[in-house]
Amino acid sequence: MDQSDEIVLVGCGNMGFALLEGWVGRAGIPAGRIHVIEPAKALRSRAAAVGATVHADAAELPQALRPRAVIIAVKPQVVRSMLCAYRRFGGKAAFVSIAAGVPISTFEATLGETAIIRAMPNMPASIGLGVIAAFANVHTDDGQMAYVTNLLAAVGAVHWLAEEKLVDAATAISGSGPAYLFHFIECLTEAGVAVGLSAETALALAKQTVEGAAALAGTSGFSPAELRQQVTSPNGTTAAALQVLTAEPCLAELMTRAVAAAHRRALELAVA
Repeated sequence: MDQSDEIVLVGCGNMGFALLEGWVGRAGIPAGRIHVIEPAKALRSRAAAVGATVHADAAELPQALRPRAVIIAVKPQVVRSMLCAYRRFGGKAAFVSIAAGVPISTFEATLGETAIIRAMPNMPASIGLGVIAAFANVHTDDGQMAYVTNLLAAVGAVHWLAEEKLVDAATAISGSGPAYLFHFIECLTEAGVAVGLSAETALALAKQTVEGAAALAGTSGFSPAELRQQVTSPNGTTAAALQVLTAEPCLAELMTRAVAAAHRRALELAVA
């Protein structure tokens, strides 16, 4: 990545700040080359503490600025009202939106024929372990896709999708997925307390078990099904537990229903 390239980051909330920290701390992008637009004083202060060039609004951006990328990290409901302020970068910079549910057509209506990418990072991006589903419009060239891949990779693994509609499907898996795992940890902790463990011990065992199992699933050459079979001895304790989880309504059915509900809601928000 060319470290001389300038970036405009619109919005420095939790995900915007995670990107900023990733660019500076992991990608090695000089903080002063990143222009952060953020109306909230407290959020500007933390961006400034990282070394970024901060502005209260787009009017403060230098007229000579020619950013290679403009990252839109604001709430979905304000995207339409703020895009006009960045129209001058259309056709030059690649626009990357992490505003959930806002279609590329919304950006094209204001910006015209310019590179626009929808991306959906998830919460673990805040520690550099996120997963990002992304889709690029027809005006995005290979060089821009490679550049944006490097930007997003500073906070996690990037997966390019073949169709824009799949961004909503990915949101139901990776975007909402951390909440499913957090709830699983809650439930496993409560189950541990129910069989006699202290709340502190049950929580530690649950968190560390999920962390270790996820790391093993991510690095092992075995599929999750094969790993499950390796843990499960015939007529053993794990088999007894799995009999419960596979009984009706089984965990697989519940997860399918949960993801379908999240997907439906993503579609509803997209047209709202």
